[in-house]
Amino acid sequence: MKRTPLQRKTPLTSGGPRRKRCPSCRVMFTAARDSQVVCGEIECAIAHGQSEKGRESTRKALADFERREIEVRKEKLKSRAEHLKDTQVAFNAWVRARDAELPCISCGRHHQGKYDAGHYRTVGSNPTLRFEPLNCHRQCSPCNTRLSGNIVNYRIELVKRIGAEQVDWLEGPHEPKKYTVEELKAMTADYRAKTRELKGRAA
Repeated sequence: MKRTPLQRKTPLTSGGPRRKRCPSCRVMFTAARDSQVVCGEIECAIAHGQSEKGRESTRKALADFERREIEVRKEKLKSRAEHLKDTQVAFNAWVRARDAELPCISCGRHHQGKYDAGHYRTVGSNPTLRFEPLNCHRQCSPCNTRLSGNIVNYRIELVKRIGAEQVDWLEGPHEPKKYTVEELKAMTADYRAKTRELKGRAA
């Protein structure tokens, strides 16, 4: 590699810039500043930059791999209750995305506050309907939490939205349903995909 006269003639002076060995071409050079790592040759700078990028890419790849490994191990250790919670979170997010343009089902307001996925038949009283789309709608947090669902007004609007026959079905008896872990995982993935699709359309 040919070196320019300017780079060769820099003298060594006592107390002056420190001499270093270029990690690319292995030639000693006098650093113009403490942060200078390679000599002044452009080829060396490019080679060093590429090697740094390579090492950084490797570090990122290893970090991503380790993160995925941790997630896989956590997934294997999850209980059925934890999978049920994951599905509920995914389902609720989908309900909010599905009803994003609609007002609160109970009070009819559009506002900037927090919205929940409010169940008409609550999960506690009728867990079989916890993932039933007809039973869950976007609801403002005050109606859902402070007014215990504001259920009278909820029902009035629910009849308008889905019809009296469907509301009667929701209010009727339902066979208990126990989801397997595999079913819950599939439902979680499905609702997450549906939510992404809805948000993609709205973007």
